[in-house]
Amino acid sequence: MSCTITEIMWLEELWVEMEVKVEEPDRRCRMNEDTGSDYLQPWQLSEVADGGGIGVVEESKHDNLAKGDFVTSFTWPWQTVAILDGSLLQKLVPQLVNGRLSYFLGAAGITGLTALLGIREKGHVTAGANQTMVVSGAAGACGSLAGQIGRLEGCSRVVGIAGTDEKCSILVQEMGFDAAINYKKEDVAKQLRELCPGGVDVYFDNVGGDISDTVISQMNQNSHIILCGQISQYNKDVPYPPPLPPDIEKIQKERNITRERFLVLNYMDKQEASVLQLCQWIQEGKLKVRETVVEGLANIGAAFQSMMNGGNIGKQIVSVSK
Repeated sequence: MSCTITEIMWLEELWVEMEVKVEEPDRRCRMNEDTGSDYLQPWQLSEVADGGGIGVVEESKHDNLAKGDFVTSFTWPWQTVAILDGSLLQKLVPQLVNGRLSYFLGAAGITGLTALLGIREKGHVTAGANQTMVVSGAAGACGSLAGQIGRLEGCSRVVGIAGTDEKCSILVQEMGFDAAINYKKEDVAKQLRELCPGGVDVYFDNVGGDISDTVISQMNQNSHIILCGQISQYNKDVPYPPPLPPDIEKIQKERNITRERFLVLNYMDKQEASVLQLCQWIQEGKLKVRETVVEGLANIGAAFQSMMNGGNIGKQIVSVSK
C-alpha cells in the first residue's frame, strides 16, 4: 500500500487500490467557483479531487464485493489508495471488454454512453434516411466513438473535424469516417460544402465556438444538434450552453434546428442495455477504441492540461498504480 489510513479522506466500507483513472473536460468546470451546471459541484480547497476511475478491492465489508473484484465510480478520488462506500461502486466484468478494463472508463463507460444515448435521444438518426453527421472534436474520447456510432445507427455519411493531420488520418483509415477536416490548416466552411453537399442533418457538438457556428450555418431544415460539450468555451464566463451569435441563432430558429441540452445522467434507466450494446460492438470489432495513457499520479496535472489542449487521441487515461 502506498499511503496509510490516516491519509485517506473517505472512511466508509472498502479499501481499494487504484489502478487507472480518466481525465474528462468537464473537470475544468469544477475548477470554477460556479461550474455553470447543476449536476457538477466545484472542487473545494484542501479536498481531494475526483473523477472516473477503476480499482481493485483489497479488503471489503460489503456483502456484494470481495477482495480482487474490479470496481468503478464516477467520483473516484485522485489518490493511490482509498476507503470507499461500497454502495457507490459498480462491480466490473472484464470479459465484457475483452479484458481491457480501461474501456469501462471510455467506450463501455460514461463516454460511450454519452455518445450512444446522445445520438439516440437527441440525434434522431433514422436508418435509410441518407443522413449526414458532422462531429467536432472528432478524435477525442467521445467524438471518436460518436462518429462510429452514428454510422452504426444508420447515418450514410460521417465527417469529423479535428486538429492535426494524424488525427484526421486515424478517423478515416481506422474509425471509418468518410472524411475529416483539419480545422487548423483548412477552411472548415469550404470543406464542409464539398464534403457534405447535401448539407448537415446531425451535428455532434463537442467544442462550441466558431467551429460550431460554421457547422450550424450549413445545417438542413429540421436538423439536430447533439449538445455534448463546449470545450472551447470552458475558460470563458458564459452560461451553459453558451448562447449562439445572433446571426447563427437566427439560422437555428428559421431552420427549426434542435439544440437542447443533453445530460447522460438523465437516461440512467437505459444504462445497462446501452453498456451491453457498446460491449457487443467492441467484441465484434465494430467499435474501434483509442486511448492516450500517462503513467503515474504525479503526472495527472500534465495529462489534464494536455487533454484540454488537444494532446490526446481517444480517451485520456492515467495509470495510477500497478
